[in-house]
Amino acid sequence: MPPPVPEQLSRTIETLYRSESGRVLATLVRLLGDLDLAEESMHEAFAAALESWTLAGIPDKPRPWLISTARFKAIDAMRRRARFDGAQRDLVAHMESRVNDAPSGNEEIGDEEIEDDRLRLIFTCCHPALPPEGQVALTLREICGLTTEEIARAFLVTPATLAQRIVRAKAKIRETPIPYEVPTPQELPERLDAVLQVIYLVFNEGYSAAAGAEVTRAELTGEAIRLGRLLTELQPEPEVPKPEIMGLLSLMLLQESRRAARTSPAGELILLENQDRSLWNREQIAEGVALVEKALNSRRFGAYTLQAAIAAVHAEAESTAATDWRQIVALYNQLVRIHPSPVAQLNRAVAIAMRDGPEAGLAHIDAVLEHGELANYYLAHSARADMYRRLGRTAEARSSYEKALALTQQEPERHFLQERIRQLK
Repeated sequence: MPPPVPEQLSRTIETLYRSESGRVLATLVRLLGDLDLAEESMHEAFAAALESWTLAGIPDKPRPWLISTARFKAIDAMRRRARFDGAQRDLVAHMESRVNDAPSGNEEIGDEEIEDDRLRLIFTCCHPALPPEGQVALTLREICGLTTEEIARAFLVTPATLAQRIVRAKAKIRETPIPYEVPTPQELPERLDAVLQVIYLVFNEGYSAAAGAEVTRAELTGEAIRLGRLLTELQPEPEVPKPEIMGLLSLMLLQESRRAARTSPAGELILLENQDRSLWNREQIAEGVALVEKALNSRRFGAYTLQAAIAAVHAEAESTAATDWRQIVALYNQLVRIHPSPVAQLNRAVAIAMRDGPEAGLAHIDAVLEHGELANYYLAHSARADMYRRLGRTAEARSSYEKALALTQQEPERHFLQERIRQLK
């Protein structure tokens, strides 16, 4: 096969980076034992590929070529450092022994071994010793392969701020030190929960952005769903509560299925009751429903699966009026028993309003707000305002909408609330 022209090769390598960098990096971290060194040498290997493959052509198996090249690039870097720092010599010798024990560049590292490496890297990036913002930044950077600029843009922070989060997280891993390993069976349930929380946090930021001009950010919801799929495919230890992994993936798919209907062509927010359900993604709904049914049948499910079950009831209903609100309230009752969060209590109150009327819903919303935990949560005041509006209590509705407006920084939400206030006048 003749070598490709540089433009074609550049596009090919860019595609390879998107699809393979997570696998390559995860294996390099295991071989080198250093996240920074692994990342640096991986980038050097992709740069070397552009030069080498122009002359020799693309190898039949690019991944082992990249891993082998990166590995030796790392050793060369360590040798250079050892010339100026004698303390590095033992470390270089240790790494060289790892290289000698590992497969050669002509041997494919098994898919199962690579998937184990990725699982280790996920648990490292989501270690509870790291601050939540560091876990999210590191996961998107090292596992999803997003650039610092892409992550910073998605979370509306400067690249410098985002880069500092990544630097601090890496320093914490190095200094603690945080082991690059899957937790023990005894630690797994708690540690898996942290991983699922990070994935859902990424999804929520993409599904309902905290601020900015857009309601959703598809690149983040897409990455979160990809991470969810990765966890289901990695086949962790039997002790891992697999139903909750399926439950989270189901929940994300079912929520994402409505994305095209959630905003108008002009970017205005459209509530669930007014959405054109023909725009909902039926493939995602079918996959999500199948996953949640599997999770429920296991009898070992938790909060993510119950939320997915609620989303499935919405997804399968022909309209808001035809929705089985009794079933949704029953699912929320179970959810708040096992996961009594104030947001779940608020959502339950809204479901009760749909089942029993706005007066009943208002009483439950007031009870939730009395505890004070949602005092600065704009959706709580927006929900209360909607109950007042439906009851014809205009002045109280306006006051609650104004409180919600003061608390949100997302432009489509602000426009929606301003329009509701205008309608009341």
